[in-house]
Amino acid sequence: MGYIEACNIKAVGALPNTKYPIPNLQPPIPTATIRCNDTSTMSASILPQPLRVAIVHDWLTVYAGAERVLEQMLLCYPQADIYSTVDFLPPKERAFLGGKPVHTSFIQNWPWAKTKYRAYLPFMPLAVEQFDLSSYDLVISSSHAVAKGVITGPDQCHVCMCYSPMRYAWDLQHQYLQESGLTRGPKAWLAKYLLHKMRIWDLRTANGVDHFIAISQFIAKRIHKVYRRNSVVIYPPVDLDAFTIGEEKGDFYLTASRLVPYKKVDLIVKSFAQMPGKRLIVIGGGPDFDKIKQIATPNVTLLGHQPFEVLLSHLRKAKAFIFAAEEDFGIAPLEAQACGTPVIAFAKGGALETIRGKEDDAARTGLFFPEQTAEAIVQALGRFESLGAPIVPANCRENALRFSKARFRAELTEFIDAALAGHRKLQG
Repeated sequence: MGYIEACNIKAVGALPNTKYPIPNLQPPIPTATIRCNDTSTMSASILPQPLRVAIVHDWLTVYAGAERVLEQMLLCYPQADIYSTVDFLPPKERAFLGGKPVHTSFIQNWPWAKTKYRAYLPFMPLAVEQFDLSSYDLVISSSHAVAKGVITGPDQCHVCMCYSPMRYAWDLQHQYLQESGLTRGPKAWLAKYLLHKMRIWDLRTANGVDHFIAISQFIAKRIHKVYRRNSVVIYPPVDLDAFTIGEEKGDFYLTASRLVPYKKVDLIVKSFAQMPGKRLIVIGGGPDFDKIKQIATPNVTLLGHQPFEVLLSHLRKAKAFIFAAEEDFGIAPLEAQACGTPVIAFAKGGALETIRGKEDDAARTGLFFPEQTAEAIVQALGRFESLGAPIVPANCRENALRFSKARFRAELTEFIDAALAGHRKLQG
C-alpha cells in the first residue's frame, strides 16, 4: 500500500483502484526503463528535457520548521530556483540553500524590511504576483501565507505544500487582533479591513493551485474548510538522527519551546504550582519569559534558551515531555519520542497524529488531556503516574521514526511524479 492510499482524505477526482488519486492519471513510467542507443538523429523536441523547477517560499528570515521542509525539497530537486518575498537569512543558517541565489521581491529593498517585514504583509500578494515563473514546468509553493499566490499558466503544474491557510486571516483572526492590541480604534478597523481583503485574495489564489499537500490531517481539514479543496497529507520531515534514545529516566518533567502565548507554557507552570512534589524544567526563551518566571513556584526551573546539547540531555532523561499547544503538526513531541520519552499533550491538532495515546494501544507513546487548563494537566500527570504498564522507550522511538527525512523525500517525489504524469496526460 502506498502512502496516498493510506491517507484518509481523498483528492479531487480520484479514480477507483488506482494508487495515485489525481485526475486521469496513470502511474509514471520510470525513466530507468527508457533506453535509446543513438540520439544523434532525434529532433530536439523528442529528446527528454530536464525538468525546470521553481520553489516559492513565503520569506527567508530564520532556519525553522518551514525552512527544514524547504531544505528537503531542494534535496529532491537540486536544479530548482528559489523565490521568496524577502531573504534575510544570516550567513550561519544559509548552508541548506547550497549556495543558490534567492530571487526576492521589491519588498527586499524597502526600509526596515529586515526587521519589520511582517508589517508589509498587505503588499506581499502584489509582490509574489510579480515573480515571472513562466519558464518553469513545475512550481512548488512552500506556503503558510502568500507563496501559493504566484501566477502560473495552464501548461505548468503548481503543487502547494501548505503548512496552513493564512492563520491570522482566517480562524485565528480574533486571537491575532486581541494579542496585537487591535480590538478597537482606527488601527483596529484598518487591520480588520486589510485582513478582509487578504481573505478574498487568499481564496481567489487557491484556484491557481493544481494540487495541495497538507502537513497533517488537521491542516487538511482547515484547507477544505477555507478553500473547499481536498489535499494529500505528507507529514513534514523531522531530523531524528540528531536524537538518541535514553533508557534511564530522571525524576523531572520537561517542556521546551519558544515562550509565546499560544504555546501555553504558563498553563503547564501553573499546574505544577498544584503539584509541589513534582519537578518541572522549562527550556526556551521568548516574550513570555518574565511573565512565566513571576508565576513559577520553587519546583519549577526555567533554564531559558539553551544549546542543543543541553536540550538533548534533558529530552533523554525526562520522565515525560509536556505539550500544551494546539499545533498544526508539532515537531517537539516527535523529538521527545525519538529520545524514548513519553509525551503528555493537549488532545487537539497535529499531536493526535504524532502521539499514540489510546489506552488500549500496547505500543502507546503518551496520553492526552482534553482542555488547555492547569487542572486538566494535573489530572493527566496523575493518570500517567498510575499507568499499570509503563510506556516503553523503544516504542516511542519506533513511532517517531515514521516521520523521518528520507520518508518525506520519498513521499514528496512519488506524489509530484504522479502529479506531473497526470498533468502531462491532460495536456495531451
